[in-house]
Amino acid sequence: MAELPVGRAVAPSAHSTGVPAQHGVLLADTGSVWNVDAVILLVEDDAGDALLVEEMLADSELDSALTWCKTLAEARRFLAGCRTPCCVLLDLHLPDVHGLDAVTQLVESAPDAAVVVLTGMAEADTGLSAVATGAQDYLVKGRLDPQALSRSVRYALQRKQVERAAGALRANQLMARENARLERGLLPVPLLHDDRFEAVARYEPGRAHALLSGDFYDVVQTSDGTVHAVIGDVSGHGAAEAALGVCLRVAWRTAVLCATDQLEQVRILEEILVAERSDSHLFATVVTLAFRPGGRRVQVVRAGHPGLLIRSGTEVGWIEPEPGMALGLLPGAGRWTTTELTLPDDGRIVLFTDGLFEGRTGPGSRLGEDGLLAMARRHGALTARSFVDTLVDEASEAAAPYGGLADDVAVLHLGWALGGGR
Repeated sequence: MAELPVGRAVAPSAHSTGVPAQHGVLLADTGSVWNVDAVILLVEDDAGDALLVEEMLADSELDSALTWCKTLAEARRFLAGCRTPCCVLLDLHLPDVHGLDAVTQLVESAPDAAVVVLTGMAEADTGLSAVATGAQDYLVKGRLDPQALSRSVRYALQRKQVERAAGALRANQLMARENARLERGLLPVPLLHDDRFEAVARYEPGRAHALLSGDFYDVVQTSDGTVHAVIGDVSGHGAAEAALGVCLRVAWRTAVLCATDQLEQVRILEEILVAERSDSHLFATVVTLAFRPGGRRVQVVRAGHPGLLIRSGTEVGWIEPEPGMALGLLPGAGRWTTTELTLPDDGRIVLFTDGLFEGRTGPGSRLGEDGLLAMARRHGALTARSFVDTLVDEASEAAAPYGGLADDVAVLHLGWALGGGR
């Protein structure tokens, strides 16, 4: 950087970059009433043209620091350490670079800087090409005046800000699409070989703009005809809990396909939870079911999870199988048991996570288990899909005036079609 041969060198003030005076920092008229809150960097090897720009800046309504560099290399070093928004007034004929290469190199090395190209009278087309290359504007030196300079600097800074915001938005949208694609791929697809078994699910993550939550479920039919199902809820609502829920679901499916019995499945899930959780206070509630073929027998293992609904005809009841400790509360100390249920001929089971009934329905009240059962009984005649959707939708509507359902929700409706057990 160099000092202008004429003009007044001024020590840095509140409007300067903080660069020492010997680095060539000059200030525009400090009596101006409009401040763009940015540094103006002039990259120009001709002292006469530099003086012209300084005078125009002093007469303009801009109140910003002016720093002068004679080469692109000096300018790049300055920009590398500059933490203030910057507008670069760039001459295209410099000792170390010529033409549009100056724009290309500057944009690559300082992508956050706004660039206004300074051209000669006969270089209007070059100015347009510079804008196409990455500059925000161009000025013709022979037509330079204070108003044109201030307008161009302000517009360039604004355009650069808009470009950066648009770029960030596109990047966020792309990331959101990729995350959605990934999350959608991690959602379970029931693995059923017998179309006489009906599995209907509804999944509502509590996290905004997310497809996955700490709630998880899965349904798998093994080669002996048994249909296994699981539903669980990892405490917490963040991305880490959602990832842990996926981990537990995949581990459960693997255990089922390896013919692991239900109690051992639960023990394995607890071991994985403890090994993978990021916080020692995280825990999970789980319930697993095994629908045996050839009858209406269902084996249930419950680990800290809410009860379940039994549907028969238009009737709906609530059942609390033998409870056990939630996973991860006291690792290794949990004791779980298997409860065998015998369903009516048309019996179906509805599993859900506690987000379905914990929504507020008043200033000091929640829907609760009793409220959920009453709601389910009002809609006992509905088909499986309609029944599940109605439960979730009505619970959401009841909680809407009080902030909506704050927790994740998963619902599973399971059962053999009439006469469907093998």
